[in-house]
Amino acid sequence: MSLVRCPNGHVFNARRYGNTCPYCQMKLKEEKDETKPLGFEPAVELLQEEVSPVCGWLVCIAGARVGMDYKIHGGKNFVGRGDDMDIQILGDNEINRKNHTIIVYDQKKRNTVILPGDAAGLAYLNEEAVYIPTELKPYDVIELGKSRFLFVPLCGENFEWDDQK
Repeated sequence: MSLVRCPNGHVFNARRYGNTCPYCQMKLKEEKDETKPLGFEPAVELLQEEVSPVCGWLVCIAGARVGMDYKIHGGKNFVGRGDDMDIQILGDNEINRKNHTIIVYDQKKRNTVILPGDAAGLAYLNEEAVYIPTELKPYDVIELGKSRFLFVPLCGENFEWDDQK
């Protein structure tokens, strides 16, 4: 694991977040690597990272991270506190570390669905526990632990990334 500390004292995983602190958005100073020979440039293919377009967002409206947004990408998005989660929600220890819930954007059906996770914690959709896959509607409220999130879709009936090609 590649843990670093930002100038404000926050510790975060640099492999996951790069050189920008996910808590305060402060960029770390780039350290010059004196071991590289002059004129050395890595192949462009090594620098290119495939971008997974955003399909919607969860926006924290109550809890430890009010105002924070979390990107939902195509396919399964595993939600929890752990570093290996697609949507990592920090600050609420009642959210399970792994797979508290799963949010899926289905590109063929052009819809977003919330699934129960395989952890002990429950997810609530508009005050109802999620026991079966349930389609999300714009501005639905999802409750995980002590936090509440607003679902804001981008892709769906009116827009899809494949239509833009």
